[in-house]
Amino acid sequence: MIAGLKPYAKSKDSGVAWLGGVPAHWSVLPNRAVFSEVKARDNDNEQMLSVTIKRGVIEQRQLLSDSSKKDSSRLDKSAYKLVCPGDVAYNKMRAWQGAVGVSELRGIVSPAYVVMRPIGEPIPRYFHYLLRTPAFAKEAERWSYGITSDMWSLRPEHFKLIYCCVPPKGEQAAIVRFLDHADRRIRRAIQAKQKLIKLLEEQKQVIIQRAVTRGLDPCVRLKPSGVEWLDEVPAHWEVVALKRVLRRLIDCEHKTAPYVDDSHLRVVRTAAVRNGLLRLAGTYGTTSDGFRDWTRRGLPEPGDVIFTREAPVGEACVVPEGVRVCLGQRTVLMKVNRERYEPQFLVRMIYAGPPAARIRVASQGSTVGHFNMDDIGSMAIFAPPIDEQRLLLRYIAEQTEPFDNAENQVRREVELLREYRTRLITDVVTGKLDVREATARLSEVDEGADEEPDEDPVGETEAGMEPDPAEAGDLST
Repeated sequence: MIAGLKPYAKSKDSGVAWLGGVPAHWSVLPNRAVFSEVKARDNDNEQMLSVTIKRGVIEQRQLLSDSSKKDSSRLDKSAYKLVCPGDVAYNKMRAWQGAVGVSELRGIVSPAYVVMRPIGEPIPRYFHYLLRTPAFAKEAERWSYGITSDMWSLRPEHFKLIYCCVPPKGEQAAIVRFLDHADRRIRRAIQAKQKLIKLLEEQKQVIIQRAVTRGLDPCVRLKPSGVEWLDEVPAHWEVVALKRVLRRLIDCEHKTAPYVDDSHLRVVRTAAVRNGLLRLAGTYGTTSDGFRDWTRRGLPEPGDVIFTREAPVGEACVVPEGVRVCLGQRTVLMKVNRERYEPQFLVRMIYAGPPAARIRVASQGSTVGHFNMDDIGSMAIFAPPIDEQRLLLRYIAEQTEPFDNAENQVRREVELLREYRTRLITDVVTGKLDVREATARLSEVDEGADEEPDEDPVGETEAGMEPDPAEAGDLST
């Protein structure tokens, strides 16, 4: 179906750089002719909404931990703006990054947001697709201004000056139906690959858990481990509190570091620590002063371990060479005694050794999983001799390499699917591809139920996770 798409028979120059050529029968109008600004206030009892870069308009509670929810409940919300289903809402300071979307929800947003309502009877979801394309984000950036890039603002009067393409209403409906269908198919393909990634991870975990709890010698003498879920451990291994293998255990600052664009000084959000790795895509830049202030308690250095104690709880990674990072909220820094313990072995132990059970219990609780500093320092771990730790790390690396290679390949395929989805949506909503015949061929069976959003933990603010300064600009007024 997708492979057979063709351009429109007749096109015209839109006269707008970000749109390029559009079908000859489409209108090209300034947003002032398409939307009117809405400033309805005094709706304190409505749920609070946020506009995120990744997901558009969502309930704000999905971005916040329990403690943040309590704080937000005390806000004076009389000036918050009402958003109705079908309205466009955008974050003035993040529109150029993609923080815009059409809402399917009723609620209120911060006064720092802009709410626009379509004029007449267009198909709102068409504009949801159009306004969330990278091409529109670049145009929003062109119309945004401020002292620095992190302060750029797309004011409503400038949003209204941006030109958009407007197909006939029936064609908008066809485009939406086609893209919803294509998006579901692509998401299903992504989800299938993500399931494969989980299976590969499970296979690796079996190898790692065996190595860090029993070692490599099947004939080794054993002793009671003292750990509830694991009966025995090699007799020559020690069972100690985690703090006994650290030089220091350092808590984070309990506030959000300043955000700036394009800084090599990075703040490690909980989103950045996943599956034993530090993913820079989940960090954000901060100022020199902010970095200095946020490293006063301790500077993360190569070989240190960063641990997330909330939202989500129990992720860990070794700080790699060549990066300058500081702790974001809900993270702690472990400065490992390298004479007694290998940092990478500690990360393996956290995921597959005795701490894993405690982390699992905390994660499955009815409230947001949380560890305080005493909880972390007192977690039991196994401490083989340092030479044996290094031997076990080499063994784990050799045994898991094939799984890592396969997983990296599948992850690349997921990224290609996402890139393809973005390109397809852009080409369809700007009239580069004609989907009318393809949509007419869709059956009700093709429609199906909406899929769950594909998982994208890196860079996405998850439920209970520390809000990304680039996505949660509505938390202060």
